[in-house]
Amino acid sequence: MKLSNIWFSALSENEEGQMLWITGRDDIEAFKSSGKFKERAEVTWKYSPDSKGLPSNEEALRMEEVENVLRRAMEKDKLSILTGIYTGGGERVWVYYTRTTRVFGERLNAVLEPFDLLPISIYTEIDPDWEEYTGMYELKEWRID
Repeated sequence: MKLSNIWFSALSENEEGQMLWITGRDDIEAFKSSGKFKERAEVTWKYSPDSKGLPSNEEALRMEEVENVLRRAMEKDKLSILTGIYTGGGERVWVYYTRTTRVFGERLNAVLEPFDLLPISIYTEIDPDWEEYTGMYELKEWRID
């Protein structure tokens, strides 16, 4: 299975009616249908939002640095794949589908160890049908070109 680097962006609203930027990965049907990625891990970074619900430029750069390090570590052997990123309303959420949340957690801790304490939390769920991804992917019709 070859992991694409094809993404789309869309705008939506969160439950509070605030603007939500969505970045979703496209062309990953082989991973979805393989049955190997049955668990979902969500890494949430809370931040102080500006008037549009977005992070400051400085915090956005820190998030990007962490995202790049984490993504490289998780995807290098296809343990986990990043499928979506939500930003708005004072939080950024990275959604990964993984083979095992136990190893995902171990690798996450090892990769983030060099960083100062980050304002993140982790949520995991069994999601063999990729329900979260399917819901997010439906927003592709609202993509921003």
